[in-house]
Amino acid sequence: MKQALMSLSKWLPFSAEPVAASHLAKRSRMMEYDQPLIWVTLILMLFGMVMVYSASISLPDSPKYANYKNTHFLVRQAMFIAVSLLAGLFVFRVKIETWQKVAPYLFVITLILLVAVLVPGLGKGVNGAKRWLSFKVFNLQPSELMKLFVVLYAADYTVRKQEYMHKLTKGFLPMALAVGVVGLLLLLEPDLGAFGVIVCIAMGILFLGGINGVWFGGIAATLVGIFSMVILLSPWRRERIFAYLNPWVEENALGKAYQLSHSLIAFGRGELFGVGLGASVEKLHYLPEAHTDFLLAVIGEELGFSGVLVVVLLFYWLVKRAFEIGRQAIALDLTFAGLTAKGIGIWIGVQAFINMGVNLGLLPTKGLTLPLMSYGGSGIMINCVGLAILLRIDYENRQLMRGGRA
Repeated sequence: MKQALMSLSKWLPFSAEPVAASHLAKRSRMMEYDQPLIWVTLILMLFGMVMVYSASISLPDSPKYANYKNTHFLVRQAMFIAVSLLAGLFVFRVKIETWQKVAPYLFVITLILLVAVLVPGLGKGVNGAKRWLSFKVFNLQPSELMKLFVVLYAADYTVRKQEYMHKLTKGFLPMALAVGVVGLLLLLEPDLGAFGVIVCIAMGILFLGGINGVWFGGIAATLVGIFSMVILLSPWRRERIFAYLNPWVEENALGKAYQLSHSLIAFGRGELFGVGLGASVEKLHYLPEAHTDFLLAVIGEELGFSGVLVVVLLFYWLVKRAFEIGRQAIALDLTFAGLTAKGIGIWIGVQAFINMGVNLGLLPTKGLTLPLMSYGGSGIMINCVGLAILLRIDYENRQLMRGGRA
């Protein structure tokens, strides 16, 4: 029967081979993108938008937000997500080699923006911290840009200086100087949390890029000493540390550990399955910044341990996938792309870990948002751009594995 069909196909006005090839092409196109990565990103953002609405719905009852509508933060978060997705679509079309070429320039431009934040009249302050540049329509937070651009810069630096990575003066010190300048500017804002994330990104990429193990250990110990000195020499940071160690003392619970104590109460009320979506009590003006830094506490109260576990697993999958994409790129001799992918994984993973640790009382209170979920335009935008670059790296990996060109 098969032979008869084959012989019959010779007399047909068309060949069956192009038809089969077109079907294979369609199947191949369906596999060009990492669909699970896109879905996990969308789930985190949309879930975050729902929880931001729940956490902020009662804010207009307070004098500070008296002129706001109940849906103010929901509408703005939806706008942030829409604009961020459009930005992600645009960034996805940019080749990774282009990012490598412009990485040093983006780093320098963001350094200039960090300096501009500190200039009187340009920087905008909120709650005692000067971290934003106001453009009337939106506020830009340069430290968020730096988290992404330090990934690109560190990856490019590691590739360019690969032969010197085992030397202190030519390999590590130039990068340490660059990160030190960033750290100084961030400490002047002050933003110790962002500085910690950026240091972890730079050190992580240098370690993955093959820096000398002895130097790496010594540098890590030095950084721990620097952070310890920063805390010890700053009275309010020192008080916050001691308050975090014992948040239930009355003085701490009503002072430096106020947010932490109410965050822990929220998790305690949530138990296994939560009190129900929208039924949180702590968001009713007890827990400050519930829609930004302490969004996870509202999730814990309303959806319980099960809701928090879902968030943790989604972030774990996202970080794991970033490292898998990076490993595949390095196997294809795309070192810059591989280090960038892993750097994005470090960035998202470290920031999510710190935010969750702060909410759960495992780490001292710091002003870091939960990536993709907390309220904020700059954070959502940069997270989407970073993940779009990660998606592009995976896309170019797949193109090369098929024998094509990126």
